[in-house]
Amino acid sequence: MEKTYETIKIEKEGPVATVSFCRPEIHNAFNDTLIYEMTDLFTSLKEDNDLRVIVLTGEGKSFCAGADLNWMRRVKDYSFEKNLEESLALANLFWLIYTMPLPIVGRINGAAIGGGTGFVSVCDISVAAESAKFSFSEVKIGVVPACIGPYVVKKIGEGKAREFFISGERLSAADAHRIGLVNRYYPDDQFDDEIDKLVKTILSSGPNAIKMAKELVSNVPLMTQDEFRPYTAEMIAKLRKSDEGQEGMDAFLNKRKPNWVK
Repeated sequence: MEKTYETIKIEKEGPVATVSFCRPEIHNAFNDTLIYEMTDLFTSLKEDNDLRVIVLTGEGKSFCAGADLNWMRRVKDYSFEKNLEESLALANLFWLIYTMPLPIVGRINGAAIGGGTGFVSVCDISVAAESAKFSFSEVKIGVVPACIGPYVVKKIGEGKAREFFISGERLSAADAHRIGLVNRYYPDDQFDDEIDKLVKTILSSGPNAIKMAKELVSNVPLMTQDEFRPYTAEMIAKLRKSDEGQEGMDAFLNKRKPNWVK
């Protein structure tokens, strides 16, 4: 039996898990409870061998509107130590999602504001509805997008991060796509069909190959030439001799579907 949560919801359909922020009455704003619940859930999903894809989305009209105002009222009066504790919990959650071995598709169904853009940025592929809006609005209240910063900068680059972290201006889905915050965007009436197509495309790929592809993209930029040459050569050699690699190459050469495609 699946554990139930107060601020999030999980639904599984075969190898696909859909994780939803479920606070639509406040536009799925997050608080300390959501941070700890999401950490618990993703920790368990990391060990679920039956899953192949995770879809992250929000209930209602918004994806995630950033920090909950009631939580912010409490945080304002916290000590530095308590603020640090909860900030570290949020930073650790973003790292947990970013380093998940499973592919994560962001179904950005509506507004992603402030910290909500952090959840957009830690997804492997983020797909937005055309009506979605985005903003790094933290500077408007005298703070900065700190915990989300590393992932947003990786997504959009330093130049665009400087521009939009400083201005805090509102961005359309087309703007978010132009700067690289989201990978794709579609008219609202086509949005769900395109998400389904993307998930099916991912399921047609080798599960271990996807995991290793994520590691490759994360590790290679941090390596020197002397490090990445043996690393990449060893990776492909191991994958070619692995059960999955052998099955995939044999299926391709013999014009049949590999055994992970149902």
